[in-house]
Amino acid sequence: MGQLRISDDRSELDVDLIHRFLSRETYWSKGIPRETVERAIAGSLCFGGYLEGEGQVAFARVVTDGATFGYLADVFVLPEYRGRGFSKQLMAAVMAHPQLQGLRRFMLATSDAHGLYARFGFREPARPRTLMEILRPDIYQSAAATA
Repeated sequence: MGQLRISDDRSELDVDLIHRFLSRETYWSKGIPRETVERAIAGSLCFGGYLEGEGQVAFARVVTDGATFGYLADVFVLPEYRGRGFSKQLMAAVMAHPQLQGLRRFMLATSDAHGLYARFGFREPARPRTLMEILRPDIYQSAAATA
């Protein structure tokens, strides 16, 4: 297992790589426009995972007020780098970040990585009936079709 260098410096992010992966490889943001990715990065606390000689291989972002609430989003490790513990290293850095300490609520949505997030204390909502959402899963495909 190699060691990722994890940074929250937005200027180091490979936005081309992030956009390419999110728009082509994910179930949650297929077709997302680059401008949307750029706005999401600008409004979030972002984490890049880097390997010496390889560049960026992982990403996560947290939408947060830095005091009471955080929402973890867009977590990924490039497929060719999976199975090396990088997602755990990335999540450990996210959870240890000073701006994310003492939050009253920290949320995420996942269809396939419950085991990873459970290691870091995430659970099903204690009171799911109190949560509401507006969900538009095909928003990027719909926008592209009308453009």
